[in-house]
Amino acid sequence: MIEANENLSASYMKMSENALGTMNREKEYNLAFSISACYYSMYYALYSIMMKIGVKCEIHSCTIEIMKVLLDNYYSKEDVKTISKAFDLRNLAQYYVDKVLNKKDINFIFMQAPLFVNHSKNILSSINEKDVGELRNNFESLMKQ
Repeated sequence: MIEANENLSASYMKMSENALGTMNREKEYNLAFSISACYYSMYYALYSIMMKIGVKCEIHSCTIEIMKVLLDNYYSKEDVKTISKAFDLRNLAQYYVDKVLNKKDINFIFMQAPLFVNHSKNILSSINEKDVGELRNNFESLMKQ
């Protein structure tokens, strides 16, 4: 846990928006880079919410797990599956260049990324101080388990 930080939250959301732009620009030129930008657009949007509540996590799979467990009232199971699929495709595209990627999966994450980012913006705007306090308490309880 860190101090909740609105400025960091806003910075991560800006990074998310920039990653969406990169995703769209690079689709025709560098598919691996575009897939990576797609994932990061979602990851930064999620991390923006985590900064707003003051939860820092530098391990991506753990960040997604926190999303699943702590932010389950804000993100659906489908949202978790979407960012998880993007995470997996990003790993394949970046670290296993000899693997053939499923075009259907790629098109799916490209379609979902802007929706995920917009949904995250809506979550950000809906979370108030009371919600932040409750989420921080819930996180502390989870860490004790």
